[in-house]
Amino acid sequence: MADEERSAAVDNPVLVEVTRGDRVESRHRGALVVTDASGAAVFSSGDVDAPVFPRSAVKVLQALPLIESGAADRFGLGARELSLVCASHSGEEGHVALAGDILGRAGLGQEALECGCHWPFSATISRQIAREGREPTQLHNNCSGKHSGFLCTAVHLGEETAGYVGGRHQVQERVRRAMEDMTGARLDPEEAGIDGCSIPTYAAPLKGFATAFARLVSGQGAAPDRLAAGKRLIEACMAEPWYMAGTKRADVAMMEAAPGRVFVKTGAEGVYCGAVPELGLGFALKIDDGATRASEALAAATLSRIFAAHDGALSETYAAQSHDTLRNWQTTRVGDVVAVF
Repeated sequence: MADEERSAAVDNPVLVEVTRGDRVESRHRGALVVTDASGAAVFSSGDVDAPVFPRSAVKVLQALPLIESGAADRFGLGARELSLVCASHSGEEGHVALAGDILGRAGLGQEALECGCHWPFSATISRQIAREGREPTQLHNNCSGKHSGFLCTAVHLGEETAGYVGGRHQVQERVRRAMEDMTGARLDPEEAGIDGCSIPTYAAPLKGFATAFARLVSGQGAAPDRLAAGKRLIEACMAEPWYMAGTKRADVAMMEAAPGRVFVKTGAEGVYCGAVPELGLGFALKIDDGATRASEALAAATLSRIFAAHDGALSETYAAQSHDTLRNWQTTRVGDVVAVF
């Protein structure tokens, strides 16, 4: 990391604190920004122009070509399927079955996936698999829905499916161009990182990601067909949030608190993106140390602030979600995780 990048990370403000008793035990620094479709910041904190890898927080942007190409319609993908395509799912039975079904509609099996396999995010499901003497498959990968969508697009357009995760494959080139269009940032394939599921991940300013989601929910700032594709994906996620995440996941709790009014999506290493369609606003945030406990609290706090002047009751609901009580193994309350930005 360059010296100037280290300085920027250190200079970001403390946005989340973790207490034990009456003392602050840990502090999480980071940056966040809320913008409208023009890219104008409604409010921000920290360095929102520093490039960050968005990881899975931008799966909606990565799924735009699935809609635009006509593949989603050809294979009859409805709200549940499209929500799964945008998911970092927990590997529960419904997620695994639906990912397999999407592949089947394109005439493929799980062997076509190139995301790799890992134990499900759901500890309950992982223990069940282990008890039964089984191993997880690629369908349990939290990104199997997204990859199934990539493969549907390749099949629909008559492209080679092998190697679809490569940065120069047509599937990933379409994703890169769509993300460039929506964020306004130049994304150089030669400077891409590799995500956990093997596809390229491109670093860009937080402000660009927030603007992209504001554009999708406001219907401004891009070609009508692209905006319509994004709206369809976001509406699918809001309608079927469980398929985008899983049981007792923060994304589900935040979207179910305001059905059809809020979209949020987590990403690895402390990233969150989201949008409020009725206000035409998007947001993006990054916790410098990558802590999920901090990014979840900050995402809820951001929503609380967005709604503060528009819906006081909903603002209070999100304020409560931004505050998590910590308990020990005896269930004794020992402290809290709380956003302080």
